[in-house]
Amino acid sequence: MSRINKNVILALLTLTSSAFLLFQLYYYKHYLSARNGTGSSKSKGNRVGFDSTQWDGWFQIAENMGFQCLKIESKDPRLDGIDSLSGTEIPLHYVCKLATHAIHLVVFHERNGNYLWHGHLRLKGHMDRKFVPFRKLQFGRYPGAFDRPELQQVTVDGLDMLIPKDPGHFLEEVPHSRFIECRYKEARAFLQQYIDDNTVDAMAFRKRAKELLQLAAKTLKELGVPFWLSSGTCLGWYRQCSIIPYSKDVDLGIFIQHYKPDIILAFQDAGLPLKHKFGKVEDSLELSFQGKDDVKLDIFFFYEETDHMWNGGTQARTGKKFKYLFPKFTLCWTEFVDIKVHVPCETVDYIEANYGKTWKIPVKTWDWKSSPPNVQPNGIWPISEWDEVIQLY
Repeated sequence: MSRINKNVILALLTLTSSAFLLFQLYYYKHYLSARNGTGSSKSKGNRVGFDSTQWDGWFQIAENMGFQCLKIESKDPRLDGIDSLSGTEIPLHYVCKLATHAIHLVVFHERNGNYLWHGHLRLKGHMDRKFVPFRKLQFGRYPGAFDRPELQQVTVDGLDMLIPKDPGHFLEEVPHSRFIECRYKEARAFLQQYIDDNTVDAMAFRKRAKELLQLAAKTLKELGVPFWLSSGTCLGWYRQCSIIPYSKDVDLGIFIQHYKPDIILAFQDAGLPLKHKFGKVEDSLELSFQGKDDVKLDIFFFYEETDHMWNGGTQARTGKKFKYLFPKFTLCWTEFVDIKVHVPCETVDYIEANYGKTWKIPVKTWDWKSSPPNVQPNGIWPISEWDEVIQLY
């Protein structure tokens, strides 16, 4: 099998990098300024123009080198929440082939929360599905999210290029990078049917809950403890792309195998005192921390059985135990309140387990011991263990 000339590859990669940089500059100067209510012509410095002719020129150069190329574009999910910009298309993937060789160029875009995102490689109707063996491509089976890597320049086989400074971390992220977008279209429909609460109290709660979630995410990331949005916080993300104003708390889930004894101390050091600790590591552990102005952070620890997962609940007054059953699920990334955060990939199954088939209808009266369809009695703690398993502060 013949080798592609290194200079050809270098030129192609350089052109792609330049085009990507131009797009990013254009995005931040034009789209974000429009979102903030100012025109791009008022931006300081020189305006960086960007239009389809630049991409056409890139294609022409690649074709002059002997490549055949496909360009995959789709709407920019970062703009879905902006009616005037929703549907704007951005470049996602380039697949170029020369003889028996193929180069897959994945365009990573910056997202809120200081992380990088790439889109799904979805072929449009007119595209040749036999152009290359698409199923063998590593990226593009689904959208992906990655920590922003620090880059370093290296020389590989005489070719200068940039790679992540910690390539091991980047490679570890690849199989766990799947990303799910917030459903802006469905959220708009929901808020048209059920008028959003924009009172002063509701806005203040959302602000405090956002700050609490961001602080919790920062604390758990520093500990190396993975978590996901659970219960009402997960429902708010999936149903209306926002925090439910009457929920009064922030709910997170953690697999019990990721529990660390210093979690409590870490949250206390972050300014969140422990409110209660129920259960124990081997059974029904639950932690609650006190945020500002009575906004709580509830952390539920999940246990895995052969065919399901569950988290526990404890009634402090009686010592009664409860169990909440969920179908098995995996974790995907999403963006919520300007951070990259995990949610169950099988989101509908997860939410329906917790809230039933009518989860789209707001319910403001909720009894955690009887309202969830997945709750069941789980015995009672022996009185001799109450000092250990029912701790109130």
